[in-house]
Amino acid sequence: MLHARFQTAVSMIYPPQCLGCGGLVNQEPGLCGPCWREAEFISGTVCEGCGVPLPGECDGFRVECDECMTSPRPWSQGRAALVYEGKARQLVLALKHGDRLDIASHAASWIERAALPLLRDNPLICPVPLHWSRLLKRRYNQSALLAGALAKLAGLDYWPDLLRRARKTPSLDGRSRAERFGLLAKAIQLPARHEALIRGRAILLVDDVMTSGATLSACTDACLKAGASEVRVAVLARVQRTYREADWQKSGA
Repeated sequence: MLHARFQTAVSMIYPPQCLGCGGLVNQEPGLCGPCWREAEFISGTVCEGCGVPLPGECDGFRVECDECMTSPRPWSQGRAALVYEGKARQLVLALKHGDRLDIASHAASWIERAALPLLRDNPLICPVPLHWSRLLKRRYNQSALLAGALAKLAGLDYWPDLLRRARKTPSLDGRSRAERFGLLAKAIQLPARHEALIRGRAILLVDDVMTSGATLSACTDACLKAGASEVRVAVLARVQRTYREADWQKSGA
């Protein structure tokens, strides 16, 4: 009772605001109607490999997009909450570069809804790692914020330092698909002390954006090499190759 009164008092002093535009909303922070409509949440038929939306209805068989069929992913399943465009892109960049840490907990609930089929069998959740120098400069890993919040919501085990970037890689912005995969080859490792933890277990990798999938592929390879039984991936937003190349490259994933 006292908690409810306290919450009411707080909301009167600090009314909840939309995560997208800062306008007032009727309940705890989320997206207002216009921003919600502007953000393209993914639903319906999706690619089992990367989560990108696909036309038509699912017939019960595994479906994949052209990109995943042409270049099979090393992970087993992938899901994304949003299409990386418009309001979704704005939210991702605000979390990644704008110190908008408040977005993470709400974004994690969107990921949970999209990735529900991937949460079976108690997977171990871990984030895509940042190199220590980049982490020092940015002060936080947005993927770790999302992964930690997702693990808390889903009641699953979370291991924030399961993976590490063994070497610093240059920015992926403006790089071709081949360059991205080349730069990330063997850049991500799983420390030997964690091998017993994941041996024979499913892993759920969490990241903010999937572009070419090069980063997630490097993380998956490290997990499988160390003995994981399966790797799945869940991201906040998925870039679609049908967008302009310049927009596709700006996410840097």
